[in-house]
This record gives sequence, structure tokens and C-alpha cells, in this order.
Amino acid sequence: MLRDPGDRAPAPEPLRRVQAFVNTLDTENGVEEVDGPAALHSLLARVGLLGADEAVDGEDVTRALAVREALRELLLANNGGTAGPDALATLGRAARAGRLEVRFADDAAELVATAPGTDGALGNLVAITYTAIAGGTWPRLKACRREICKWVFYDRSRNGSSTWCAMSVCGNRTKTRAYRSRRR
Repeated sequence: MLRDPGDRAPAPEPLRRVQAFVNTLDTENGVEEVDGPAALHSLLARVGLLGADEAVDGEDVTRALAVREALRELLLANNGGTAGPDALATLGRAARAGRLEVRFADDAAELVATAPGTDGALGNLVAITYTAIAGGTWPRLKACRREICKWVFYDRSRNGSSTWCAMSVCGNRTKTRAYRSRRR
């Protein structure tokens, strides 16, 4: 798993699963962790979304990468960006393919995917997202604003105003570039 810049504390569960899934692409350094079915299977199993005996194929990888980028777009919207209709449609398709349903317990309810395999795993990521939006914790999970970065981080600041994945990395680079631009 790729390391978080600036050694930020990871998001609490279950948002950590979304964070770990989206952060499988390091756009700045060109590192793609999900480079085939075996890598996707390993990732989904590691974050507890897929069983060891469930198969993953190339089409699953294509769908998973589309869901990952749709989630990233939604996370950029938490940091001043916008989520376009294509991203929202992708997440809607993943929810339908995952066959989401509400399960009730004595004093609680949860949204879960009932589909097997990768569709169920991606559906569960959508369910986690929905639950976080409904519960009010979603705005704290953000994608870095720096165009080349877009790393997902959990904003633990008191007022929820963190902008960059790490002040020591993207914040410093952005502020230095702005300073040099003003000096010219």
C-alpha cells in the first residue's frame, strides 16, 4: 500500500477503505497499484471487501478503476471542486451492480451490497460513501487540491479547512509557486 504524504493519520473505518481504494494511484509519481486482476484482488481482499476465493478478471479492473476515479472526483468536490454527472452515473451503476440493500438490526440499520465478487466489493464502497454522506463524516474525506496530486486524506482539523494532503509537501509547493509568481 502506498504511504500517505506527510504521515497523516488515516481516515477512521470504514472511510479508511474508501481512502485506501482511491489512493492506489499516485498521480504525481505515476505509480499505479491496480495494474491487473491479481493486484485488484489483493487490494480488495486486504481492505476486507473481497474473499480470498472470489475471482477477479480484466473487466472487473476496468470497472474498479472507473469507480475509483468517480470517488476521487466526489472527494475533490469535498475540497472545492465539483463532481460531474459521469462520475455520479458511474457510482450509480456500481450501486445497482452491487445490489445494495438496507439490513436492519435491533437498534441499527446499514446499507450493504449483496452481489458477490467485485460488484459486491465496489457496491460496498458506494454504501460506505452513502452512509458517510448521510452521517455527516464524508466532508472530512478529501482529495488534495493540487492538480498533480489528488491524494485522498482525512481532514482532522478543528474547522475542516485542510486543503492539501500534507502541508509539508503539496501546501509548501503550492505556496512557494504562488510566492515566486508574485515576485515576478
